[in-house]
Amino acid sequence: MSQFQFPVRPRRMRHDAFSRRLMREHIVTTDDLIYPVFVHEQQGRAPVASMPGVERLSIDELLRVGEQALALGVPVLDLFGVPDPAAKTADGRVAWDENGIIPRAIRALKSRFPELGVMSDQALDPYTTHGQDGLIDANGYILNDETIEALIKQSLAHAAAGVDVLSPSDMMDGRIGAIRGALEANGYIHTRILAYSAKYASSFYGPFRSAVGSAGSLGKGNKYTYQMDPANSDEALHEVALDLAEGADMVMVKPGLPYLDVLYRVKQQFKRPTYAYQVSGEYAMIKAAAANGWIDEKLVAMEALTAFKRAGADGVLTYFALDAARWLRE
Repeated sequence: MSQFQFPVRPRRMRHDAFSRRLMREHIVTTDDLIYPVFVHEQQGRAPVASMPGVERLSIDELLRVGEQALALGVPVLDLFGVPDPAAKTADGRVAWDENGIIPRAIRALKSRFPELGVMSDQALDPYTTHGQDGLIDANGYILNDETIEALIKQSLAHAAAGVDVLSPSDMMDGRIGAIRGALEANGYIHTRILAYSAKYASSFYGPFRSAVGSAGSLGKGNKYTYQMDPANSDEALHEVALDLAEGADMVMVKPGLPYLDVLYRVKQQFKRPTYAYQVSGEYAMIKAAAANGWIDEKLVAMEALTAFKRAGADGVLTYFALDAARWLRE
């Protein structure tokens, strides 16, 4: 034992910025950012009232955002379609139209910016008259296997358009294996799948549903029969294991901050590429509090992104992506 007994002073390493940087355990970089974007059939931009700073974009405006993302070093855009309301049907068939809004957006981005990663959403809720993620029976129950057949069509339409990453967000049983099989059978062997593996039936999605136009269609309906119960975490591990076994390249936990415990367990258990979605409700709360002067938007947003990294996320889908990339350059 040493003859010297000095007081323990952990604050010594916190004294200066340089030493705080030297021992920093988790760092957010632009490589960690995925930017979700809403693409609509209208011309120009349309603000999303419940998500200050977020807009629905026409394809020409989307290309401007793609250019900004490349300049800032944000590696991936994630596309969500906002179809013409008149095109919605009970079966959501416009979702797999090769000339639909998302296939056209994919082709435009990959033609102009081939080096930019493009991801797209696979679910039917923006395209159906009832606002559910799948096909429904006469009693309103979401049909699993019939929905998968629709998702395969949607996935192949996006793959044919040149998408880099598919991100099925529907939570149907067995859809990852079915989509992977269809991709392989059609020669799309390089198309990656980021599975929404642990997607919860959360109340944090409200602003997103308004953005894609499904809120009114869904009305007082819910998604409890296919999205996960917020009370469960063991179930998330089971869902992730299934998706990985079925051919997912990456997995996701959604929402984000309220589910950091789940994110941590998933990364520790599987040690595979794992992502989190900082969803619309999380974003809206930060923006609203900042607008009222209650918090510092930049500091809180970056602290939240750091929390995702600390919990094990390899990357984060966030509406702050472009802002965060700018802040990281300051």
